[in-house]
Amino acid sequence: MANDWDGWSTSAGAWIRSMAEQGDWTRRHVVDHPTQAACSPLPGELWLDVGCGEGRFCRWLADRGAIVTGLDPVGELLQHATTLGGATYVLGEGSQLPFRDAAFDGVVSYLSLIDIPDFRTAILEAARVLKPGGKFVVANLTSFATTIPHPRRRDEEGNFLFMAVDRYLEERAEWVEWADIRVRNWHRPLAAYMQAFLTAGLALESFDEPSADPAVPGGEDYNRAPWGLVMVWRKPA
Repeated sequence: MANDWDGWSTSAGAWIRSMAEQGDWTRRHVVDHPTQAACSPLPGELWLDVGCGEGRFCRWLADRGAIVTGLDPVGELLQHATTLGGATYVLGEGSQLPFRDAAFDGVVSYLSLIDIPDFRTAILEAARVLKPGGKFVVANLTSFATTIPHPRRRDEEGNFLFMAVDRYLEERAEWVEWADIRVRNWHRPLAAYMQAFLTAGLALESFDEPSADPAVPGGEDYNRAPWGLVMVWRKPA
């Protein structure tokens, strides 16, 4: 295991404060709705949230009647999630899931693949624990938005100018900092992700780059260079 889980243990308290129960701007105004619509869990379905963090998305799934397991390598985040309930929380890594084959109707990775060093094995593991016909819902950052930390460039007045992109084809980690949080995110080109899903034997069912409501403060700027995507991959029946 990496020391401090690449900053997540020392950043756990700040992360919990920044998320609260409503999530940050991108979750609330861009990624939540399409990811929820993609999951659409049925009552009684078994779902796994890989990289569940403080458990916010687990609680949403549970509110819709799913039986949820949340997995994360950061004990501090799981302790907070446990106090709020909604799921069975398990300490573990996405690249080594402690579950039997075909255990879940659905798996979700909600903005967590960028935090997993061995993402290829994590995708294979998600496919392994899915039941035949089950779906793997992935919300992630677009690859052009992860090539450098804080890629949105603004003028002295704070007006958005452009999105900076560099060394796109190289897979590498970058440290990012905001709101007393300092963690390491991984950049990979989109092709690397797509090839990993296909290698795992999954079939792409839908792909979306959702927009923000331009009437929401910040929405118009976001839509000029959006950085969220939502995919649904299906395990063959």
